[in-house]
Amino acid sequence: MKIIIADTSAVVRAIFEQNLQKYSGLQIIASVPNSRQLALSIQQNEPDVIICGFDLTESIIFEDFKKFAMSNQLPILFLAGSDEELIKSKSLNVSESMLKPKLNSYDPSFFDSVSERLSKIISQAPRKCASGSDTSSSDASFKILCIGASTGGPSAVSQVLKGLGKNFPLPVLYAQHVEVGADENLAMWLSGECHNIHVTIAKDGEEAKPAHVYMAPADRHLVIDYAKSNGTPVLHLSDEEPERFLRPAVNKLFRSAAQFYKQSCLAVLLTGMGMDGADGCKVICDKGGWTIVEDKSTCTVFGMPAAAIEAGGAKEILPRGDISNRILELVKK
Repeated sequence: MKIIIADTSAVVRAIFEQNLQKYSGLQIIASVPNSRQLALSIQQNEPDVIICGFDLTESIIFEDFKKFAMSNQLPILFLAGSDEELIKSKSLNVSESMLKPKLNSYDPSFFDSVSERLSKIISQAPRKCASGSDTSSSDASFKILCIGASTGGPSAVSQVLKGLGKNFPLPVLYAQHVEVGADENLAMWLSGECHNIHVTIAKDGEEAKPAHVYMAPADRHLVIDYAKSNGTPVLHLSDEEPERFLRPAVNKLFRSAAQFYKQSCLAVLLTGMGMDGADGCKVICDKGGWTIVEDKSTCTVFGMPAAAIEAGGAKEILPRGDISNRILELVKK
């Protein structure tokens, strides 16, 4: 059983690590001090269960953990420092709660009880995906696919597009961080690599068609101007200020798609440096859409996907080679 220990106190985390390692079958794979690092550690380490002892009397800690717990799908054993925390924890998405001792009162019987409760909640837990996200999408029919990438993006996007096959039923909008003058060459290269799908630089006012990829030009934001009555997106190239020094920005594209398509929006965030796309992924999720972010194991740079995971914007986390098949599963439902 692989366990992550999450507690504000480094001393408490050390006590748990030292004592639980004595139990056969229990493996402590990570120790983290807050909810944000917990979310990232889940993706990196794929635990079976979480032991959490955050101080919920602190309002900021409580709100952070509440946000995490509502989207988490892994079993959680919550260790409350007081009766007040015990009551608070039961209002959250935790499997079981128990009081934890004072620092000088930990004894073998307490850890025996922890071990027993871990076995209990693991046996009762349904199977989950490794990322901690529910992999069953909504019943919505997807009408658009958006892709964002930065460092290492061209080869990643090429692999994903090739895997979509011919006659892909959705228009694909693609934002890539690219230098001025390199966008046309990149679009031509992708078009030559991906014979199954048509790749062009997006034009202002253009209607986006299925089985076509519309790439944002260098130094212009690609957004959706409006959606026609039949669901067809009409594109707009914007000269708005760069977002975090980036134009085109993945966030701009993703937020635009979420605004018009809500639960019918499907987005993929691939390898890249920085945080672009994280906020956009979160907005898509909040609107009921679906997001897939690339797993660390196949990223050239894990920055953008990691930021989306930490922001709560990743519905699924998949290695690059699995993303195309998952997209096809989702759009053919």
